[in-house]
Amino acid sequence: MKLDFTNVNLDKIDSYENKALDAFDTLMNKSGEGNDFLGWIERPVDYDKEEFDRIKKAAKKINENSDVLVSIGIGGSYLGIKAVDVACDSYFNSKRKVKLIYAGNQISGQYLSELLDYLKDKDYSLNVISKSGTTTEPAIAFRFLKEALEEKYGKEEAKERIFATTDRQKGALKDLADAESYETFVVPDDIGGRFSVISAVGLLPLAAAGLDIDKFMEGFKEGMDEYTQKSFDNPAIKYAAVRNMLAEDGKDIEVLVNYEAKLKYIAEWWKQLYAESEGKDGKGIFPVSVNNTTDLHSVGQMIQEGKRNLFETVIEIDNQESDLTIKEDKDNLDGLNYLAGKTMSFVNKQAMEGTTIAHVKGNVPNIRIIMDKVDEKEIAKLFYFFEIGVGVSGYMLGVNPFNQPGVEEYKAQMFKLLGKPGY
Repeated sequence: MKLDFTNVNLDKIDSYENKALDAFDTLMNKSGEGNDFLGWIERPVDYDKEEFDRIKKAAKKINENSDVLVSIGIGGSYLGIKAVDVACDSYFNSKRKVKLIYAGNQISGQYLSELLDYLKDKDYSLNVISKSGTTTEPAIAFRFLKEALEEKYGKEEAKERIFATTDRQKGALKDLADAESYETFVVPDDIGGRFSVISAVGLLPLAAAGLDIDKFMEGFKEGMDEYTQKSFDNPAIKYAAVRNMLAEDGKDIEVLVNYEAKLKYIAEWWKQLYAESEGKDGKGIFPVSVNNTTDLHSVGQMIQEGKRNLFETVIEIDNQESDLTIKEDKDNLDGLNYLAGKTMSFVNKQAMEGTTIAHVKGNVPNIRIIMDKVDEKEIAKLFYFFEIGVGVSGYMLGVNPFNQPGVEEYKAQMFKLLGKPGY
């Protein structure tokens, strides 16, 4: 994976070097705010090998008795899983034995009703992911799905099809899992939700879907080896510094851009990571995303000629798994014969290059992240890059990158309206 800052004016970047390296020291020395949530840094090498083996065994069991695994979670218990799941699957011809379906990531009665109807003629299992067990969205979904599972299979067999990923020792879900003898996996105390895909939170559903979690962990290890080096040439540190430089120059919105639809949920995961980590104390670089070339025909106008308070980070994929070559047509009614002999990936890349030229000309700086390909290993390395980057960037901004106090406010107001005791 490479970073390209060609389309960013770096004349002032040297003045950010010491601040970025100091923030990196704060992160790696665990001396800053939120330092009790930094278990993800060493996790690629310091993880529970016994639990890792149990995850593989549970995944094998799910593959033997289920067509579907319903992953029940929200935020960090959902986005990282779906990002890897979607990016590594076929658009239309999935060869996976077990299909991952998601629940508990919103409060739509129609969605859950249709899911329950869909599951009636499927063999399925549940993986409920919640540290407390009382988070509203997954708790509601689990209540309905657990009842349906028990009606379908009976209480005893249902127990064998429910896997709880929760706190090691306490909480409503842990108590229920112990009482019902569900197999349990751990949401680590020292890893926040948006960083937790490297734990059982992500590993169990991904393994059940047939993804290679050994390769996934290998990618995190490669990321750890590369992005924990103290140097201003470290791409993660340089990325954090450039973001802060641009923000101080009035570019306080970052647009993550992809030209491959499979990466859509990578962007959704990234938005949570950066929004929850940086958006506090009246500070933060606002993260948004676009899927091109689709969105060039919608918000592209705003990016090109709207308010000049944004910059773009473009993810480029060097090698596609499959491609098509455009053929010549004798009538040429669509006027495309000038593209004859060219591949669609070549055309897509020229669209990306042309868009970059146009946007830079329109005063939108462009950072380029270049990935060799999309697989478990490369995605994990990208995740680790963004995680180190957000830790450094958050400390540079002067915030605690590892809490999210603002998330609690909407909950308090919602619970008050719903009449929850104590509110």
